[in-house]
Amino acid sequence: MPKVSVDVPQELLDDLNAHVGHNKKFVSQSDAIRTAIRKMLDMMDDIDRRHGRIDGPGK
Repeated sequence: MPKVSVDVPQELLDDLNAHVGHNKKFVSQSDAIRTAIRKMLDMMDDIDRRHGRIDGPGK
């Protein structure tokens, strides 16, 4: 799997880490970031569909 490096403000990282760990929503920072990217892309697809830029329910 390719690796990507990003710079994020400490406050954003602190907020992310509040949801990462044992008995929390995400098992790792990578898991949380992948989930956020997938959700963002799904939302962008929905917006594009509503504006007629893409067809159908899938990609």
